[in-house]
Amino acid sequence: MALRIIPTRLLAALMLAGGTLLSAQALAAKDVTFAVAIALETLDPYNTNSTLNQAAGKAYYEGLYEFDKDLKLQPKLATEYTVSPDGLVYTLKLRPGIKFHDGTDFNADAVKATFDRVSNPENKLARYTQFNRVKSTEVVDPLTVRITLTEPFSAFINALAHPSAMIISPTALTKYGKEIGFNPVGTGPFKFVEWKPAEYLKVARFDGYWNKGQPKVDTLTFRTVTDNNTRAAVVQTGEAQFAYPIPYEQIAVLAKNPKLDVIDDTKSIMARYVSMNVLVKPFNDVRVRQAVNYAINKQALSKVAFNGFAAPLEGVIPQGVDFAFQMEPWHYDLKKARELLAAAGYPNGFETTLWSAYNDGTSVKVVQFLQQQLAQVGIKASIEVLESAQRVQRVGQVQKPEDAKVRMLYAGWSSSTGEADWALRPLLSTAAFPPVMNNTAYYSNKEVDAAIMGALTTTSRDEKTALYKNAQEIIWKDAPWAFLVTANNVYVRAKNLSGVYVQPDTSFWFGDIDLK
Repeated sequence: MALRIIPTRLLAALMLAGGTLLSAQALAAKDVTFAVAIALETLDPYNTNSTLNQAAGKAYYEGLYEFDKDLKLQPKLATEYTVSPDGLVYTLKLRPGIKFHDGTDFNADAVKATFDRVSNPENKLARYTQFNRVKSTEVVDPLTVRITLTEPFSAFINALAHPSAMIISPTALTKYGKEIGFNPVGTGPFKFVEWKPAEYLKVARFDGYWNKGQPKVDTLTFRTVTDNNTRAAVVQTGEAQFAYPIPYEQIAVLAKNPKLDVIDDTKSIMARYVSMNVLVKPFNDVRVRQAVNYAINKQALSKVAFNGFAAPLEGVIPQGVDFAFQMEPWHYDLKKARELLAAAGYPNGFETTLWSAYNDGTSVKVVQFLQQQLAQVGIKASIEVLESAQRVQRVGQVQKPEDAKVRMLYAGWSSSTGEADWALRPLLSTAAFPPVMNNTAYYSNKEVDAAIMGALTTTSRDEKTALYKNAQEIIWKDAPWAFLVTANNVYVRAKNLSGVYVQPDTSFWFGDIDLK
C-alpha cells in the first residue's frame, strides 16, 4: 500500500487548524441562566430580607457555615467551632489559603470587619436583628476568631449558616462603604460582572477560587422574568437553563419536553399567609381575624392558584422546620365566619385593601382568589400587586406603626436557618415591627415574646420545645395572619444542567453546578 507523504508545512498548518478547532470546542463557554420571578433589591446580603437576593449572593459570597441542598448544616469558611459552657463565647477556626476576589486575604480580620458592621445598630442594616446579640468579635490569630454574645443564643451557628451571613472583603467595605450593595466582593466561586436592577445580574467564574475544580461553568445570570408564561417559555426555548418558580398550570407541558426535567419537591418550608394589621380597625378584633381564616377555602386555593401543588398550613411554622408544632388547619366555614363578623359588629362585612408582596403570575392568582373568597362574607378587598421597590418603600421602610398603610398583605416566609427562631422572631415578635424586620401584622403578645426569647437562652431542648409550642398555640388562636398554604417547590432545569437545586426554604443551592 502506497504511503501519501504530506509536506511538513502543510502538516503543521493542519495540526494548527485542528488544534484551534479542538480548543474552541473544548473551551466553549458554559453560560447558565436562571429565570427568576422577582427583581433583586440589593447585592448586600445584610441589607435585604429577600430569599432570592440572598440565594443569588451565594454566587459571589460565602459564609462561615452553610446549608446544603437538604438544609443540613455544613462548614464553609470555618472548619470548626467551640462554645463556652455559658453559651456566650464562640471560638471559630477558619479555613486557610483563601483570597477575596480583590486579592485581599480571608482571615479573622475580615470576619471581624463583617460582623462589626452588621452588629452596629447605627448602620441600620436589615439583618441587624439576626446579629444584635453579637457583643464583640475579636481576632485571636489570623485563622481564629472569637465572637462574644450579650446573652445565650441557641440558634447562633444556624444564624451563621443563613445565606445573609456572608463574609465581605474588608478592603471593599472601606472602598465602597454604603455602596457595597452595588459592588459585591466575596470569596465565592463567581465574581461580580454586572447588575441591571429589574433586568438581570451576571457573574463570572473566579479563577482564584479556593475550592479547586469549582465552579464548572463560566457565567451565571439571574434574569428577572415576572410573567409566569414567559418564564416557562424561556426554558422551553433554551434561553434559560433553570426556572423557579414555574407556572403550576404548565407543569404537564414542561414535563413533556425531552430536554427538560421538572422537579416536584414537597419538602418546602415556605409558609404563604396574609398578615392583618392588628393595630387598626377592624383587624384589632380577634373575631374578625378568625373570620378571615374561616372564610378562605385553602384546598380550593391550592387548586386554583397552585394547580394542586400545595397543602393547607398545619401550624404557624411549616413541618420540616425544627421545633415546628403541628396543628389542625383552619377549616373552611362561611357560616362561622359570618357569625364572628356579626359578633364583632360587622354583620355586613367591611371594606379593606389587600396587597400582594410579589407581582408574579401565581401571586396575582392568589390575591384575586382571596378577594373572591372574602366577598362571600361581605369583606370587599381592593387588591394591589406591589413591585419589589414598592414593597420596600410602602411596607419595609415604614418608620412608625401608626404610619403604616398596610391592612392585609399576602406574603411568604421560610425559616432559612432551619429552626423555629427565624420563623417566629422576625415575623411575630414585638421587636420585629418594620423597619426592623417583617412583623407586618404589628402583632404584639407579651407571652409570645417571652417564649421566643426564653427559647433562645435555654440550653435544654425539652424546655425549648415547650416554649416554642406555647408560642405557636397562642399565635394560632390570635390569628394575626390568615394561614394559607405551603406550596411545593416545583422547578424546571435543562437535562444537561446538574448540581442545582431549590432548597426547602426556596433558596438555591448550586455548589456543584455544571452544564454538559
